[in-house]
Amino acid sequence: MTTINERQDEIIEEFQGFDDWMDKYQLLIDMGNEQEPLDEKYKTEQNLIDGCQSRVWLQADYQDGRIHFQAESDALIVKGIVALLIRVLSDATPQEILDADLYFIEQIGLREHLSPTRSNGLLAMVKQMRMYALAFSTK
Repeated sequence: MTTINERQDEIIEEFQGFDDWMDKYQLLIDMGNEQEPLDEKYKTEQNLIDGCQSRVWLQADYQDGRIHFQAESDALIVKGIVALLIRVLSDATPQEILDADLYFIEQIGLREHLSPTRSNGLLAMVKQMRMYALAFSTK
């Protein structure tokens, strides 16, 4: 099982292969499209993330001490961002998620290339994933 930081480093490496931001956006969109679609039963009000301009659903399941995340968005780039976050944080323990320093966001230049509303959405997603981790860490 890879660590959160190993997964972040993999992503940084993938993005380093592209100089142009249009190519990086395309990579994000492809990552979003490769993701398993979220089961309709999880597309509930309760799973919608507040603070995202587009609709993002996040489902968290706790099993064997690890949190498995699934998500979907109706916006292509946001779907890619969600896919990245899931790749980094899914199947980690609650404590690992709470302790994680998500440096990849800065390093791949995501923060500076997102509009303020998307940037807020990204922070809202991270916050929600951490809240799940906090909730599950007490179980």
